[in-house]
Amino acid sequence: MLSTIRHMGQFLYRVWFYLLVAVPIFLFFPLLLLATLSERTYPQFFWMARNLWARPILIGMGCVPKITREQQMERGKSYMLVANHASMLDIMLMLVVSRNPFVFVGKKELVKIPIFGFFYKRVCIMVDRDDIRSRTGVYRRAQRRLDQGLSICIFPEGGVPEEEIVLDEFKDGAFKMAIAHKIPVVPMTFHDNKKRFPFTLNHGGPGRIRAKVHHFFETGILSIEDTSTLREEVRDLILKELVGG
Repeated sequence: MLSTIRHMGQFLYRVWFYLLVAVPIFLFFPLLLLATLSERTYPQFFWMARNLWARPILIGMGCVPKITREQQMERGKSYMLVANHASMLDIMLMLVVSRNPFVFVGKKELVKIPIFGFFYKRVCIMVDRDDIRSRTGVYRRAQRRLDQGLSICIFPEGGVPEEEIVLDEFKDGAFKMAIAHKIPVVPMTFHDNKKRFPFTLNHGGPGRIRAKVHHFFETGILSIEDTSTLREEVRDLILKELVGG
C-alpha cells in the first residue's frame, strides 16, 4: 500500500514537472517568439528563459538551488560551460547558474519534445552526431554566437549515461571548440539532479540541488593537440567532486 502511494506521488511529481515546463511557455509565448525573431534579441530571450522559466520550474519542483563559486564569470565575456549530465533539471540549473547569456549545443532529437522543441530549434545550436557535416557546422555557428558576446554550453558526456555510471567519458567537442576560439572552460558539478529527477520512472523527489562552479581552465596558450589533456583534466575535476560530495 505504501509503495503504491509512493509511486503515485512520484508519478504526479513528474506530471507537475511537465506542467511547469509548459505553462510559462504558453503564458509568455508572444514575448518568447518575438525575442527569437533576431539573434540580436537573444539576450532578452535568455533573460526570460532564466527568470520566467528555469527558476520557477526549480522552485515549483521544490528543488532550491545552492550555488557555490570558486571563480566568477565576467560580464560581457564568452566562456565554454560544461557540466555532468544526469537529469532534465540540468538545463534549468545551468540557466540559473550562469548570469551570462549562453547558447546550448545539443542533439537534434530534442526538437521532437512538444512545446520545448519549438524554441529549442530556434535558439540552440543543434548537432547530428552521426553527420560529420553537422558536427563541422557547429564550429561555424558557435563562432557567430561568440562574436555576438555569448557563451556556449555543452554537456560533454554527449548524452545521459546509465544511472549507475557516476560520470561517463567526455567527448572532445567542447574542449576542441574552447581551444579553437580561445575561451575559458568553466567546469560545473551538479550534485543532486539525478537524485531529485532522474530519467528512471518512480524515482526522485523535492530537495536541495547543489551546483559548484570550479576554477576556470584558460585555453589561450593551448593548441588542438592539447584537447585530450584538457578534456581529462576537466573530467577528473568533476568526477572527484561528485565522488567526494
